[in-house]
Amino acid sequence: MTQLPVHTRNEKSLWADVRKVQDDVTDAITAFAGSLAFVYIHIGWFIVWILLNAGIAVFDAFPFGLLTLIVSLEAIFLSTFVMISQNRQAARADVRSELDFETNLRSEVWSVHIGRKLGLDPAEVESHVQRLVAQARTGLVDGSAKDVDPSQI
Repeated sequence: MTQLPVHTRNEKSLWADVRKVQDDVTDAITAFAGSLAFVYIHIGWFIVWILLNAGIAVFDAFPFGLLTLIVSLEAIFLSTFVMISQNRQAARADVRSELDFETNLRSEVWSVHIGRKLGLDPAEVESHVQRLVAQARTGLVDGSAKDVDPSQI
C-alpha cells in the first residue's frame, strides 16, 4: 500500500509568500497612525504651529489655511492606508477561511474512515449530527440554551 504524505498548509507561510515590502510599509504607517504617540505628536505640532503663527513667525495667519491643507492631505493619505490595510486583512481572512474549510473537510473524511473501521454507520452518525444541529439552532432562535443530551451523540 502506497502511503501519501498528509499535506496541510499554514496560514502564516502562505501569507508570507504574498506579502511585499509595500505591505510592511503600509502596515507600519497604519499602526503608527493608530497609536497615542501619533496623537501626542499632532497635539504638539498644532500647539507649536499656532504659537508660531500667533506672533513669533507668522507664515500661516489665522484661520491657518496652510495647516488646514496639510491636515486634509494627511487625512486623505491616512484613510487610504487604513483602507489598504483593511483590504489586506479581508484577503487574509479569506485565506484563513479556505484553510479552515480544508481542515474541516480533512477531519470529516478522516472521521468517516475511522468510524467505518470502528464499525459505525456514517448515515446513522450523520442523522445524529443533523438532529443535534437542529436542536442547537432551535435553542439559539428562541433565546434559551438547551443542553445537548449526551446519549444522542
